[in-house]
Amino acid sequence: MDHTLAAMPTTRRPGCPFDPPQELVEARAQSPISRFTFPDGHQGWVVTGYDLLRSVLADPRFSSRKELMKHHPLIDYGDIEVPPAPPGEFLLMDEPQHSRYRKPLVGKFTVRRMRLLTERVEQITAEHLDAMEKAGPTADLVTAFAKPIPAIMICELLGVPYEDRDRFQENVDKFMNGETSDEELIAAYLAVQQYLGELVVAKRAHPTDDVLSELTDSDLTDEELQGMALILLAAGFDTTANMLALGTFALLRNPD
Repeated sequence: MDHTLAAMPTTRRPGCPFDPPQELVEARAQSPISRFTFPDGHQGWVVTGYDLLRSVLADPRFSSRKELMKHHPLIDYGDIEVPPAPPGEFLLMDEPQHSRYRKPLVGKFTVRRMRLLTERVEQITAEHLDAMEKAGPTADLVTAFAKPIPAIMICELLGVPYEDRDRFQENVDKFMNGETSDEELIAAYLAVQQYLGELVVAKRAHPTDDVLSELTDSDLTDEELQGMALILLAAGFDTTANMLALGTFALLRNPD
């Protein structure tokens, strides 16, 4: 294995947004793992082989801890020290901290709740499809369908009151939007964090039928619950919106 990537390629090949950059395609064809020079000069590796990648992700010798991510594949952080993940943000933690947060959360997705969520998402989907049809022969699928549906469902999961949803969803969209300026992104992120903190306090005082309210019965602190709510938001909003939009695009390109 002697293949080397001098930099992380980010430019997609023209024609199809699902195709990875040409340099990664060539690297994968030559070897499942390539040498890589990070922007700060650190020598590391890029794994492109499917089987090897699954092995890496399942191997506990590899860590998800935020404070160990000192080398970014696209940015030179210089001498900046990377802090540990904030309380509750368990995607950037290893065991046993990861399971301490994940297990009580998974336990809240009961058969009853999933049935209710299924009925609710079917209703929301039908409403948005009807609205798109009523609006005319053309529509922006991202703004009219792909983004609002997961945003509403995240609000349902967290128990965001209806009167707060427009403002909450607007801030979420700003800090998830890749075209937002740095100043707007930071302001929106801080606003979402502050709101989630206030929401946790409100759920402790007056619980409702939602995941966040049920988690207030655990030994988790307000700060930990705020971090877990942010993880639910980040993991469920942008990923689902992208899947709906790109999945539709894939269907249109391959109707058979």
